Amino acid sequence: MNESGALNESAVGLPSSSWLEAEALDGNRSLALSSAALDFHVNPWDIMLCLSGTVIACENAIVVAIIFYSPTLRNPMFVLIGSLATADLLAGMGLILNFAFQYLVSSETISLITVGFLVSSFTASISSLLAITIDRYLSLYNALTYFSEKTLHYVHLMLVGTWGASLGLGLMPVLGWNCLEDESTCSIVRPLKRTNLTLLAASFFVIFILMLSLYFKICKIVCRHAHQIALQQHFFTTSHYVATKKGVSTLAIILGTFGFSWLPFAIYCLVGEREYPPVYTYATLLPATYNSMINPIIYAYRNPEIQRSLYMLFCGCFHSNGSYRSRSPSEV
Repeated sequence: MNESGALNESAVGLPSSSWLEAEALDGNRSLALSSAALDFHVNPWDIMLCLSGTVIACENAIVVAIIFYSPTLRNPMFVLIGSLATADLLAGMGLILNFAFQYLVSSETISLITVGFLVSSFTASISSLLAITIDRYLSLYNALTYFSEKTLHYVHLMLVGTWGASLGLGLMPVLGWNCLEDESTCSIVRPLKRTNLTLLAASFFVIFILMLSLYFKICKIVCRHAHQIALQQHFFTTSHYVATKKGVSTLAIILGTFGFSWLPFAIYCLVGEREYPPVYTYATLLPATYNSMINPIIYAYRNPEIQRSLYMLFCGCFHSNGSYRSRSPSEV
């Protein structure tokens, strides 16, 4: 790195091994997922991302272990929750490994593998959220046939599509779709090309719109069911109103959390240039990682069956007196 690049880095107080590398030729900075050299100065943003990855990995490792070792958690809903937890677990591990490689190893190959691993993990996480949304819609729309072999077949197809597409998108940088040979094509996330990052952002918006549409339909079905129940009982009770309001509020929280986490980074991927201050990238990327931190709380730890398994795991003396049955997403 020449003196110009070093001066530009020192001006913003960033180490040469940060994700935000100064470009040797023109002094421009872009988000890099690998370090250039060992440096004792650690970027605070990188520490925050590593800590976020640690929390994500710990939270989701517990969920994966519970679902894997609990024979009662084998219906389609928990299979999809397990897929989501696995994706988030890999994303958390990817953030930790990226931090380690970034400050210890200087290799373009490792840089490509790391960014591909993170792209695959976060794509699988977002796609699993879409699969869970589809499953919840089917459990309400086809409530009578939800526990049939046909539903399990749909779930397997969604899993194959989710992880197949995620793996394909993650392999693109490794297979040559990167900007290492032409720095002018780099995006705010080096070594991803701008066209590659645009494709990822566009995919996110498609998934977000699909989730928004499906949750709107779920909300209509829930309200209609509550109204029909009230009519069958010949009067409207406060409990029906409260239950409906609670269901709508839950859907709003799910969509609001997802949008608040990922929308800023997705929008910045489309409008951001590699010449922009790197702090903008960090400020939008860090909240995106929080989505993987919140997912196990929304989709796993609030679930009664998983709570029961947690009690059995940490309190061996816990015994359930009542009968147990696995419930559908519509009941949960």
